[in-house]
Amino acid sequence: LIASQMEPTYARRVYPCFDEPAMKATFNIRIIHDPSYVALSNMPAIDVSEVKDENGSLWTVTTFNTSLKMSTYLTAFVICDFDYVTRTERGNEIRIWARKEAVKNGYVDYALNITGPIFSFLEDILNVSYPLPKTDLVALPDFGAGGMENWGLMIFQEASLMNLPSDEFTGRKAMIALIVSHELGHQAHFFFFQFKWFGNLVTMNWWNDLWLNEGLASYFEYLGATFVEPKLSLDKIFYAHVVQPVLREDSEIARSLSESEDKIKGSFSLMSLFDNITYSKGASITWMLSGFLTEKLFIRALTLYLKEFSFSNANQDDLWTHIQMVVDAQDEVQLPAPVKQIMDSWTCQNGFPVLTLNLTTGTIRQEQFFNKNNRKSTDSYNNTWIVPISWMRNGSSQPLIWLDKSSKMFPEMQVSESEYDWILLNVNLSGYYRVNYDQLNLKRLAHLLENDPKAIPAVSRFQLIDDVFALTDFGYVPIETALELTKYLAGEDELFIWNVVLLNLIPDNLESTLKSHEVYPLLKKYLLKRMLPIYHYYAGFIRQNVDALEDDYFAQVYLEKLLATACWLGLQDCLDLSSELYAKWRDNPEYKIPFLIRRTVCCYGVAVGSDKEWNFAWEMYNHTDSVEEDEDILLYAMSCAKESWLLHRYLQYGLSDTLFSSNYTSVIISHVVTKDIGHRIAWEFVTENWPLLSQGYGHELLHDVLKAMGRFVKTDVQIQELQVFYNATLEEDEREAITMLLESAKLENIEKRKLLIKIASWLEKNVDD
Repeated sequence: LIASQMEPTYARRVYPCFDEPAMKATFNIRIIHDPSYVALSNMPAIDVSEVKDENGSLWTVTTFNTSLKMSTYLTAFVICDFDYVTRTERGNEIRIWARKEAVKNGYVDYALNITGPIFSFLEDILNVSYPLPKTDLVALPDFGAGGMENWGLMIFQEASLMNLPSDEFTGRKAMIALIVSHELGHQAHFFFFQFKWFGNLVTMNWWNDLWLNEGLASYFEYLGATFVEPKLSLDKIFYAHVVQPVLREDSEIARSLSESEDKIKGSFSLMSLFDNITYSKGASITWMLSGFLTEKLFIRALTLYLKEFSFSNANQDDLWTHIQMVVDAQDEVQLPAPVKQIMDSWTCQNGFPVLTLNLTTGTIRQEQFFNKNNRKSTDSYNNTWIVPISWMRNGSSQPLIWLDKSSKMFPEMQVSESEYDWILLNVNLSGYYRVNYDQLNLKRLAHLLENDPKAIPAVSRFQLIDDVFALTDFGYVPIETALELTKYLAGEDELFIWNVVLLNLIPDNLESTLKSHEVYPLLKKYLLKRMLPIYHYYAGFIRQNVDALEDDYFAQVYLEKLLATACWLGLQDCLDLSSELYAKWRDNPEYKIPFLIRRTVCCYGVAVGSDKEWNFAWEMYNHTDSVEEDEDILLYAMSCAKESWLLHRYLQYGLSDTLFSSNYTSVIISHVVTKDIGHRIAWEFVTENWPLLSQGYGHELLHDVLKAMGRFVKTDVQIQELQVFYNATLEEDEREAITMLLESAKLENIEKRKLLIKIASWLEKNVDD
């Protein structure tokens, strides 16, 4: 199999060219290949002939039609022996190619069913027709990106395009819909897909405006996916998958969405621009823009922009100009400043603001959100953004207001003495910023949630909790403030909100630390009391009718974390449920544990059981027809054993070349080291077997294990113990780096312990509420 990936600057490795996005040309491509293969490129094949080489062997020559005018990075070819499924949508032939058996088994049917409708949806919404006669989507067993929007020949990882017909759950389908939608969005210049209306039809002038391609495509990705899968809730998914994760990242990264060309040429590698800032922040800013303009004006401006710059290049200012023209031509939407000035404040500055609201005076002030715990000086942070603020008072929506300087008084936001008078900013996360409420308002919001959680929209509840935990992490508010907002959780029936609470209170990497701390029994009592309603609701489906969850997207993505937490907190019903389902599988290997909870059920099935349960997992792992996803789950489950001799034996198995290929040994060690009884066992195993392990893996394995070990370092004695081992095994230049790593791990652990003590003392006071 041969396939190409030219973005950003690899076309020059394939053919001589000025490999720059602004230099567009038409391309004539001809490929000479083995006759038993088929060759694909951007355009349809117009001629297939034969040629003999000097040894008399026959080769096939496939010649393709001349391409449209486009950038070099969008040229592409694939030479494969795949099969395809096809259908025609508005005269555009769509073919999806994959390995023969995958096509025969129907694995790409779902992708075929949605590709045409997403194309039509984007054509209709943007009022631009797709300019090519055909579109091929190819599923590759191995590909460095999730998908690539080459014009007319999109390339994907298999996992991004294949849906097993047995995979009834929408979780996988939603991901395929999003990725296909993104790449299609590019067909013109947009989203995640072959639709880069954005990108292909209109390309950024240079890579510093890459976000125009990817951010716009990512925004349309969600519109397209929710169009073909209407059961997906657009705003919840967009916030949970796009905005919230990138807000977490953006406060730590020192780069803006749009950098100057010189800065990138001077310091950045181009590849580093293909990150979450470009994709997710780009999409979040687009979401905000569409929100304050209204979708109608936004789409109108985009259509103008696409028509004017078809087959050529543009930068972000060109887009702002077209939006400004549309804004000037109407009088419903009034903006406080020119579009360029508003948008430059979001694309040309690092980071984002936090808004602090004082309800007594009605004053809102903004500052850059940064980590107060590590940054001593704040002088360089006098940035201001032009911030659209959607808000509600006592449950009713208010007209949009703008904060265009560092602080401003809004008399309409002063509240009365009544505790039923409350305010909520950034409703449904329409803006890309965090909000810090004063104690008065937080008390009222916490009180409101306890009486009537539904008085605040779900996305706003998610955001309220996410903001307050982020403010805690970054030193703006004490942890107790965040905990107050969790009291109402017995009334919370949304899994995506529970997920953000659990990620904050029980981070995956802290489970074994928490287990050995006095906070654990308190957390157990406090959280289980609140989790029982939602736990029993979902446990009922798992026991009686798990298929009913087929359309519950968040159950597929987040139910596992809820269940795993309930079992980790020792909820008897959860442990029993895991044992029941695991036993059912042991009695009948044909039985399938529901995929959405398989990892937790297998882990606790092994944990609660004895060597019989462990041996069954081992036997199933070695089963010839087990699929990769199940193998990963079993590798993890076997590290959940509660008896140390089983973990010792598992690690010994990991050393054996005959039982495992070497790349699994480090996975096994990493799984064991994160378990509460496993981390000592794994550490002793690594130190005893180091000569053997270092031959096989050398320092990579050591680094992985050390990273994991660093999380458990609590005392100077433990640090010395690690240090002695490093000194014996590491080269001098590596020791320094590792010593620094250890020191920072120790400081972090001291901070964590202080935090846990605060949480424990708050829980002691509130555990019976």
